[in-house]
Amino acid sequence: MPSPPRSPARPQRRAQPPRRVPRQPQRTVRPPRPRRPRWAMRAVTTLSVVVLASAGIGHAVVTSLDAGIARVDAFKDMKNRPRAGHGMNVLLVGTDARDRISESERRAYRLGGQPCHCTDTMMIVHISDDRERASVVSLPRDSYAEVPEHVDPATGRRHTPHPVKLNAAYAEGGPQLTIATVENMTHVKIDHYLEVDFTSFMKTVDVLGGVQVCTATPLKDSYTGLDLAPGTYTLNGGQALQYVRARHADGASDLGRMRRQQRFLAALIERATSSGVLLNPMRFRDVTRAVLGSVRADEGFGTDELLDLGRAMRNFSPSSSEFTTVPIGQLNFAVKGLGSTLKWDPAASGRLFQALRDDKPLSVDHPHRGPRPAPVEVDPRQVRVQVENGTGTAGLAKRIDAALATAGFATTRQPTTATVHNARRTVISYDPRWDRSARTLAAALPGSELHAVPGQGQLIKVTAGSDFKAVHQVRVEDPAKPEQAVLRGNEVICSASEGA
Repeated sequence: MPSPPRSPARPQRRAQPPRRVPRQPQRTVRPPRPRRPRWAMRAVTTLSVVVLASAGIGHAVVTSLDAGIARVDAFKDMKNRPRAGHGMNVLLVGTDARDRISESERRAYRLGGQPCHCTDTMMIVHISDDRERASVVSLPRDSYAEVPEHVDPATGRRHTPHPVKLNAAYAEGGPQLTIATVENMTHVKIDHYLEVDFTSFMKTVDVLGGVQVCTATPLKDSYTGLDLAPGTYTLNGGQALQYVRARHADGASDLGRMRRQQRFLAALIERATSSGVLLNPMRFRDVTRAVLGSVRADEGFGTDELLDLGRAMRNFSPSSSEFTTVPIGQLNFAVKGLGSTLKWDPAASGRLFQALRDDKPLSVDHPHRGPRPAPVEVDPRQVRVQVENGTGTAGLAKRIDAALATAGFATTRQPTTATVHNARRTVISYDPRWDRSARTLAAALPGSELHAVPGQGQLIKVTAGSDFKAVHQVRVEDPAKPEQAVLRGNEVICSASEGA
């Protein structure tokens, strides 16, 4: 049975000088030396002062920030931990805490309901030893896990090892049990713990002026209020929260949500590194004060670590980061008392975490030209398409028909001329019973408008508008068996070819 029709609606788019150090006069008489050009002397002096001033200001700024971070003793009394590898591993945890959310924000961004006091998102962020690469591994919240033996911090009761869903470890034993469980599953030693809630997430996005995301297919989730038509958007903090929380926007549920979280994190890194924030001590102070004022970190995550990360990110580019999800061996793994869980692939996940321990890149270093094929639910060979030209550009329909056929779609190979000749927007007309096929076609024609026509039948009609740029390649992806790919940051952020 086809999935119910979706009617995407497009939300509104949003478009100290260095201190001069006085030079002391030289009284010792020395032999004359060749004179250096004055511009060179001025340049060297200015550069030295700027570097020294920036270092001093940066350290003072970060030291003041360090005092304002909420602390948690995340590693207290932990024993039998994995051996340390190379590089730095940060366990980044997003909780569903919403205590500081205003009532207007609750209504606007669908943040009602009771929090579960568990982790909504969990990632291992590995910073390479040379500080030139960040590897991000998403850990599904519904992963089958076994918490190690521990003592309940509230009651003092000792618990033996037992199975849970991974996100429940936080509810049962807080950050300490969460870290212990992750280390037990991955054999990767966690060096630092960083906890972000809804408020700190929204502040991070807003203080950066919004983050750009793009989608080739409609994203609509009635639970979170997410409603994006194909295109490119600059999301504010609340909208971004809807984007990363949505679990019902496609058939991939939580795994699809993690892919969007990875895309968003790549875009966030790109925004932070390209906006000049990291090169301006005062701007850096304002941003980090807004962000770190509402997060929790382990007691060892202090001034030196913040400065180290700041220096590393100054050299970062989108291609410096890589993203993946822990390989899943079995979906819907039923466990008595827990329900359906996700069981990791032991061999593939073992290789992944060994790469983290050895400080090795997760992706093969190969050039990739052009945007990656967009994941779709329906094989394009099953999507029947009729193309017609809605513009005055001769041969446009024939060109689109040929390009869609090359991409694998079952076109009629008989393009026609539409009754209108001044269409500005490319429109995909489809029967709601074939909405999944229409979304697959929309992924190949990013920026096109979907128009439901009940009773039209299986044949989908494309009316080419003057906004047409190119046909994008697509790849079939079973929502129940997502591809365990490693993607570079530059492969998942919006490209210039993806229209607004």
